[in-house]
Amino acid sequence: MSGRSRIARLLHDLVDVPSVSGEEEAASRFLVGEMRDLGFDRAFVDDVGNAVGEIGSPEAARTVVLLGHIDTVPGDIAVRFEGSGDEEVLRGRGTVDAKGPLATFAVATSAVDRDLLRRADARFIVAGAVEEESATSRGARALRDRFDGVREPKPAACVIGEPSRFDRVTLGYKGRVLLEARAENELAHTAGPDPGIAVQLVELWNLLEAASAKASPDEARAFDQVQPSLRSLRSGLEDGFVSWAEASFGVRLPTGFDLDSFLSGVLEDWTAVAARREQVDAPPTPQLTLAQGASSLQWQVGERSLELRAHGYEPAWRSGRANELVRSFQRSVRAAGHRPGFVVKTGTSDMNVVGPAWQCPILAYGPGDSSLDHTPHEHVFVRELEQAVEVLTGALEVLLEGWSPE
Repeated sequence: MSGRSRIARLLHDLVDVPSVSGEEEAASRFLVGEMRDLGFDRAFVDDVGNAVGEIGSPEAARTVVLLGHIDTVPGDIAVRFEGSGDEEVLRGRGTVDAKGPLATFAVATSAVDRDLLRRADARFIVAGAVEEESATSRGARALRDRFDGVREPKPAACVIGEPSRFDRVTLGYKGRVLLEARAENELAHTAGPDPGIAVQLVELWNLLEAASAKASPDEARAFDQVQPSLRSLRSGLEDGFVSWAEASFGVRLPTGFDLDSFLSGVLEDWTAVAARREQVDAPPTPQLTLAQGASSLQWQVGERSLELRAHGYEPAWRSGRANELVRSFQRSVRAAGHRPGFVVKTGTSDMNVVGPAWQCPILAYGPGDSSLDHTPHEHVFVRELEQAVEVLTGALEVLLEGWSPE
């Protein structure tokens, strides 16, 4: 691969190191070595397993965090180059989501003029976070807590590493909550009038779907809708006497959404349906609160036990365009001969974790087509990788020039 660009070689080798979420150690250590070779002043694996590289003085007045993630979803895709010229692609799990953006961060920051960085009194932190593909977002949370304004100053700007194409930036991500529900009662004969405990969770799904539709105006864009998904449904027997059913749901959330009130209303309706089946008065539904990110409830309706666990909660986050970071990317994309674009995504990212805490200019950027995320067809154009390095290097230098004294 001696004739290939630095970004193409780095991404190939990084993708070649498997790093399914929760198993990132080898990839983190590899990337740390590569960042040292690229001339980073400091590079290390931190306490939670993030690969962290730093350029610039630790005492700099401004910090720019470029937060990518090094983990991937499962799926073995042979790592290989295919095609030639502008049609050459690199295939492999993580080429798009999101080792491509992460490798772009490492190469682009290493190419920024160091004198300009010093004049701006700034430093770069490039991080390959662990467990982004899990509900834990462990790596991003550790970095959020490191730059909390007490241990270290909050960042002056942040770039999240997610695919958006080289000529576009992402300004927002929807929120999310994961729900695990369980219902159980004593086993009844299948010839009896009871339709089975699994129906209880089918009814919960119907109520959740109806409430989501009611909370989403017909004309609303997908980003502004409440979008539920049924992830699993199963049932069985316990000790031969207790019939149980379990289901898991995901709900994508718009900005400013009152999740506690929404879910409390759904659970009250679910309790009422169960009470009618049991021919008893509906008991009060326990109070739901997701202020700390998770909530577990259990209550009884007649002979039926109902449970709900809400976890993995991240509020939606959307950044504005009127800030110096966005303007820097606009200028750099135009300088590369293209028209800058803006998108918002219906998924979540580490922007949802750090955006509310840091309250700084923030956007997501990276090469690749996000429709290929998690698919068996994941690949990225080599030419786009090179264009992304050019755009990101230019954007960072424009940002630093704005901070430099005249």
